[in-house]
Amino acid sequence: MPHLDFSLLLQGQYREWLLSGFLFSLQLTAITLLLALPLAVLVALLRLAPARIAQALGFAYVEGVRSVPLLVHMLFWYFGAPEALPEGVKAWLYAGNIEAAAAVIALTIYSAAYMAEDIRSGLRAVPHTQLDAARALGFGFLASMRLVILPQALRITVPPLISQTLNLWKNTSIATVIGAAELMYQAQRVETASFRGFETFAVVTAGYLGISLLITALAQLYQWRYPVRLRAS
Repeated sequence: MPHLDFSLLLQGQYREWLLSGFLFSLQLTAITLLLALPLAVLVALLRLAPARIAQALGFAYVEGVRSVPLLVHMLFWYFGAPEALPEGVKAWLYAGNIEAAAAVIALTIYSAAYMAEDIRSGLRAVPHTQLDAARALGFGFLASMRLVILPQALRITVPPLISQTLNLWKNTSIATVIGAAELMYQAQRVETASFRGFETFAVVTAGYLGISLLITALAQLYQWRYPVRLRAS
């Protein structure tokens, strides 16, 4: 059995590569979450709006995005979308950190589609009598949702949204296909340079596992601390 040596990866340049990839994956997760949540709320409201055109737009977004693999989203926003832009704009994009931008766009659009369905379920879980009461008091649909329904629905959907955050954290690894310098990308650099495949990917696995367990623990803590109780009216 070959001798295992983790010390090589925990010092010097290899440690810096892995740490920078780990931090960048966390940044991707945080930025995407901040962008995806408002988009998901908007899509969920569209799906429940009285206007059929709004419902159709929400439905088309969710089904269209979820029917395409995340890998394809990544490749489209990195290779495909810039080709539709003027040459000057395209050159400017590729001169910058287009890998990170494409990863954020793809992850945001993809994650928002799944989060929107969780939020829509939360909105539907709030008793309809509360919406009727708000409308009877003179509130419009958007005001009723914003002031009465949405605050309760978001509290209901926190556990599934945390679960989607867990999926988002793991999905950042797919950004390696477009050269985004996240954890998997840096792990491949370390493995190629050090020839320590087992140790490298064991460390990476521990990194993904640690954050995943933390997110899971936060979900369980939230459910214990804030149990969902809905009023009938």
